[in-house]
Amino acid sequence: MRSSESKIVSWEKLKSLVTDHKKRGHTVVFANGCFDILHVGHVRYLEAARRQGDILIVAVNGDASVQTLKGPGRPILDEAARSRLVAALRAVDYVVIFSEPTVALLLRDLLPDIHAKGTDYSADTVPERAVAKSLGIQVAIVGDPKNHSTRALLNSLRKAPHG
Repeated sequence: MRSSESKIVSWEKLKSLVTDHKKRGHTVVFANGCFDILHVGHVRYLEAARRQGDILIVAVNGDASVQTLKGPGRPILDEAARSRLVAALRAVDYVVIFSEPTVALLLRDLLPDIHAKGTDYSADTVPERAVAKSLGIQVAIVGDPKNHSTRALLNSLRKAPHG
């Protein structure tokens, strides 16, 4: 079994790996997110994404990106820790950290077969939908209904009695 650390790769290395997988006829699925505190919704999302193909790549937002998206006090865990946790999931083949506002550049560079997004999106609200369409990348909405979030988990922890 591969170590979680070995699944975390650079953007350049990932390009080479994707090319190799596609030459072998593998269907490459791409997912992304902040994954600030890994919870069951993340696991279900990534497992559902993996069922869409043979190889699952997960792009994890870098720390500055998470702070911009989520606000002060975030991320809770730094990008190295978040990437390592995501990489430890059996469904995940490769993890890459990105700092751009969206994954449009990664989609253009890697050309996965499928771009998987969670159920907090619809086909019309996926930020990269136009890029994916122009590149012939299928967009798949996967996972269970969005009834859990890192924000809700943090709020619950803050309200819990300490003792």
